[in-house]
Amino acid sequence: MGIPNPSDEVVQVRHGDVAGEPTVVTISCPDKTGLGCDLCRLVLLFGLNIVKGDMSTDGRWCYILLWVVARPGRAMAMRWDLLKDRLIQLCPVAAPFGLDNHHLAAAGLHLHDHDAPAASPNIFLLKFFCYDRMGLLHDVTRVLCELELTIRRVKVSTTPDGRVLDLFFITDARELLHTKSRREETYDKLQSVLGDSLTSCEIESATEEMSSCLQASTLLPHSAVEEMFNVEVGEEQSRSCGGLSVAMDNSLSPAHTLIQIQCGDHKGLVYDIMRTLKDCNIQISYGRFYASQNGSCEVDLFAVQSDGKKIVDQHKQRALCCRLRTELHRPLRVALVNRGPDTELLVANPVEVSGKGRPLVFYDITLALKKLHKRIFLAEIGRHVVGDREWEVYRVHLGEGDHSSLRSKIVDGVTNMLMGWDDTPPS
Repeated sequence: MGIPNPSDEVVQVRHGDVAGEPTVVTISCPDKTGLGCDLCRLVLLFGLNIVKGDMSTDGRWCYILLWVVARPGRAMAMRWDLLKDRLIQLCPVAAPFGLDNHHLAAAGLHLHDHDAPAASPNIFLLKFFCYDRMGLLHDVTRVLCELELTIRRVKVSTTPDGRVLDLFFITDARELLHTKSRREETYDKLQSVLGDSLTSCEIESATEEMSSCLQASTLLPHSAVEEMFNVEVGEEQSRSCGGLSVAMDNSLSPAHTLIQIQCGDHKGLVYDIMRTLKDCNIQISYGRFYASQNGSCEVDLFAVQSDGKKIVDQHKQRALCCRLRTELHRPLRVALVNRGPDTELLVANPVEVSGKGRPLVFYDITLALKKLHKRIFLAEIGRHVVGDREWEVYRVHLGEGDHSSLRSKIVDGVTNMLMGWDDTPPS
């Protein structure tokens, strides 16, 4: 690949010449395990769709091109300068001339804090009382996203007098929530959205006892587990499953296995592919991705195992193909179940082996319910182990009432929002 010019920018953002054209994000930096997954996750977090991608690496230096567009109907303003800063933070720092990052890492030396294993972020408790109204939880979630405050868990409960107690366990991407100015910024933003309905608001560092609340509380209903976590790719309708094909070929490259994927598009598709390969210890040497305007996608990936060898074992090939088909068919699981007189919406997404969950899930759930004019009476986020995998599960109580007649409308509305589909029938 050649030696990069030290004056070259690690991340470059070039906007299209004409309105509506994709923005091209170029990343050139030392390679590291899982970098592609982390970059695609960040792009998803910023509300962008990848319509085309090209990446290559020799195992030491990588070069990535992403053509991205803002998702239709995006409410949050796009901050390209912030995206660039966050992408740079994910990229390893180049070693001084004559040295090698891999050799330094083997010696236990890191050039930059971001090259070292990340420490667990500090968790804070945001607690506030306000009067309930339609779409309240989504409006609060949008403010927290704009402030780069990540929701780790939330407990929301509605009192008989119409007030809402919200408990958000959050982390700060800027790592400034311990400061007075950062907390005041958060208070002001919430006040601007909630207005006079906000009666009290506090932010404090979460104690170990509070942090233990991040663990899943109650067991999931057995019926929901069977419905949501069935790993078989069945005959149920799914736009992302339309024309889904995953194949491997070892004849086209002497050193790499070609993984070819054809499928329907959905929000976070490239992230779902990259996280699956990362969790399966598969490394990409060269890859390209293209999404056509009719919603179909083609992906070609030249890959090797963690030992640098091709994937020749037939059992491993079948297992990886099956895993990719499952993850692309159902990257998120949605179900509506009855809990006594109440109706509960359940949404689950797999947690990466690294411990990271899928971004903006709670944002999309609350936005979908706001559009459906459904009030949220109780909400929780927890993690559950089902089988041999950990899942992040969102539980939303819609209150009493007969929601059975609207079951498909609620499930479809939430699913479409999470997957980035509109309400028109698939062609």
